Amino acid sequence: MLEKIGEIIIAVSDWIWGTPVLILLLGGGLYFLIYSRLTPLRYFGHALGILSGKYDNPDEPGQLRHYQALSTALAGTVGMGNVSGVAVAITMGGPGAIFWMWVSALLGVSTKFFTCTLAVMYRGKDSAGEIQGGPMYFITEGLGKRWKPLAVFFSIVGMIGVSPLFQANQLTQAIRDVVLVPNSLGGNFLSDLLTGIFISIIVGIVVIGGIKRIGNVTGKVVPFMVVIYVVTVLYIVFSNSNHIIPAFKTIFQDAFTGDAVLGGSLGAIIITGVRRAAFSNEAGLGTAPMAHGAAKTNEPVREGLIAMLGPIIDTIIICTMTALAIIITDMWITSDADGITLTAQAFDKAIPIYGKYILTICVTFFAMSTLFAFPYYGTKCLGFVAGAKYQHWYNYFFVAVVIVGALANLRVIIGLIDISFALMAFPTVFTTLLLSPKVRAAIKDYFQRYKNQAF
Repeated sequence: MLEKIGEIIIAVSDWIWGTPVLILLLGGGLYFLIYSRLTPLRYFGHALGILSGKYDNPDEPGQLRHYQALSTALAGTVGMGNVSGVAVAITMGGPGAIFWMWVSALLGVSTKFFTCTLAVMYRGKDSAGEIQGGPMYFITEGLGKRWKPLAVFFSIVGMIGVSPLFQANQLTQAIRDVVLVPNSLGGNFLSDLLTGIFISIIVGIVVIGGIKRIGNVTGKVVPFMVVIYVVTVLYIVFSNSNHIIPAFKTIFQDAFTGDAVLGGSLGAIIITGVRRAAFSNEAGLGTAPMAHGAAKTNEPVREGLIAMLGPIIDTIIICTMTALAIIITDMWITSDADGITLTAQAFDKAIPIYGKYILTICVTFFAMSTLFAFPYYGTKCLGFVAGAKYQHWYNYFFVAVVIVGALANLRVIIGLIDISFALMAFPTVFTTLLLSPKVRAAIKDYFQRYKNQAF
């Protein structure tokens, strides 16, 4: 019975991620880029100036500084999507899928600019009177109360999209395949169950118990882990420097031909790349606007400029590094592993003995950081649907689902999350298209004042 349900989920996922979603995400991103007259690209330097805190004003409304808002959004994206998600992309679509991840991310820059500008432009208040942002609020505040059913729909599928299924699954898989199995300590259903319970207890202590110390420590350690991860990957790449150009050639060639070993078609490769890019940077899905909507600013365009940096950091830089490590070591050809295990094997081949353990430590903190960040989005979604006083109940659901994720099949989990992401993208991008004239007017006003040194 469960196997049949899994097959249905995978089939629905493959169906929903067809032409309509590609047109929505790629076409929407291209439209936003042209309609804004290339604003995200032209003012990249100004975005970095905002990120540095140059324009921060502590008296402006909101809960987070620009840097904190970007950090919160990145905490939910920089992680398993960049490590195991890239491995899944290469396994499912070949190296060419990475090229289409780049294309999707570059177009996602303008999508994030628009959605996160709207998140500040049309902030609302929850039932407790707290200022909130996100698609559910810019739908109702920007388009009117009659659009609330669409906002509720987004919130419901959003609660599934930000569930911990993928992170719990891949963290459990990493612990099993890198630590437990090689040392004859487990590797079966019972060990996966115990690992899932342990992870859920840690997550529960933080998100239910209100103990912020562990979350704060993780938040401080994660940037350090990112540095370790980046340095390790750079070592792998540059210690095989003669393979760098061939690896990029493989990506570009496979992007338009498909790899004979995988039997990939061009359409399948494009879809795989776009799906995994969406999983990696979430441009157009609507989660980042919830974080950026809480930024302390009266300038919506300024926050949009900050948000657009996310896909560049997340997909263009970090995902590319992971892909190079997997391609350079040829593990995508010689191994039949999937997800985090494939990446671990690439690290182990390049750095014998230590590589896979360095990766496991890094992804443990990446996964836990995301597991601490995602309930923030889920509670906002439940708070919009049921009221702020009930939003904490999402935390209990979240902790329970950690155990489910630890035990479930990876492909089924990816299918379920992909379905949720597609259903989140439709209301987010569609309503952003409807409200895009408001963003363009705000762009004109902001940069007129910027040129006149009005702030």
